[in-house]
Amino acid sequence: MNRLPEDFAAYTRELFGEERWERYLASFNDTPPVSIRLNPFKATAGIGIPLSGTDKMPVPWCWNAWYLAERPDFTADPLLHAGTYYVQEAASMFLDEMMRQLPMPVEGRVLDLCAAPGGKSTLMRAVLADEVTLYSNEPNRKRANILMENMQKQGHHNVVVTNNFPADYQRAGMLFDMILTDVPCSGEGMFRKDAGSIEEWSLNGVMKCQQLQREIVETIWPCLKEGGILIYSTCTFNTREDEENVKWIMDTLGASPVAVSVQPEWQITGSLLKGFDAPVYRFIPGISKGEGLFMAVMRKTGGATLMEKTGRHAANGLHILSDGNPKVTDKAPAHAEALLAALDRSRYPMVELTLDDALRYLHREALVLPPDTPRGFVIVTYQNIPLGFMKNIGTRANNLYPQEWRIRRGVDH
Repeated sequence: MNRLPEDFAAYTRELFGEERWERYLASFNDTPPVSIRLNPFKATAGIGIPLSGTDKMPVPWCWNAWYLAERPDFTADPLLHAGTYYVQEAASMFLDEMMRQLPMPVEGRVLDLCAAPGGKSTLMRAVLADEVTLYSNEPNRKRANILMENMQKQGHHNVVVTNNFPADYQRAGMLFDMILTDVPCSGEGMFRKDAGSIEEWSLNGVMKCQQLQREIVETIWPCLKEGGILIYSTCTFNTREDEENVKWIMDTLGASPVAVSVQPEWQITGSLLKGFDAPVYRFIPGISKGEGLFMAVMRKTGGATLMEKTGRHAANGLHILSDGNPKVTDKAPAHAEALLAALDRSRYPMVELTLDDALRYLHREALVLPPDTPRGFVIVTYQNIPLGFMKNIGTRANNLYPQEWRIRRGVDH
């Protein structure tokens, strides 16, 4: 274990209390759990499920999610690239339990404001009603491209991926029924998995994060409808970024806390801020089975609300990377079309690949298709799950897998 910063250890030991602190320290000797969440739009009826022959245990607070006994080589599994499941840290899947207990909109819009790499957005899309449009946003352009890739692989409809700052949404004049703010934080909850986060931590950084988090929530607050739900989330432990910010949102912006039910055996920790007993949910390694996470739910009961722009002007000014509806043409189909969960399988010929050929395709290598394959655009599949397009021109077939998505490291195949 890397040496923990002295300021962090002193503060967190007092915050946790001796028993929690000792259990947290002991967790550094354990292997962090590996967990995946199945994509219900693709991994159905026994198709595309990578769990056969694998020891597994359900994640109790998330439907269709599993702890794995060991970490497989996910990169070498075509089903991951096909979007039949998502590798996600178990504690962050508590969002599933939260949303299923909350009154969900039957139509309208929901925003995941800081969404990359996409774990919470893909989870939200699986819970939301079909008629609800999910806006999945990431301010950092490089991370936004990763987010777009992951969302397209999952094949969801009614998803708009954007690359904007909270102020851009405010200027666009859009209102949302629910907003998830998984805000940038000091990352204390990731110390077990990321040694770099230990080296980067400082008390000054905590204070800067607290201020940034408040600015983010305050800026996006007018975009939340009156009576709408705000879910506030961090992957850190300290109360400055957690309970103190929740209290600030309640006192300053006009929000009331919303409680969700949890099972005692999940060992989720409540508020650690003295004098503050609003319902909050903290995962501590060594106590609950996952990495560090903090979440709270609030309902908007006051504060500024935008006069919403409607019609074709509703998203003016937003940088949209993907609208979830790839353009269908006969000339050059968008790769995302092949990955749609609602793909019209009669539109293109399909060719099933072996594991070796599927990996070669994902490396963007040349493949030889069967001689009876029709000319033109073809969708290649693995275990009957589409991977993407090739163009068969007779003597050879061009691999159309996106260059930026290709597997870059070697895998045995």
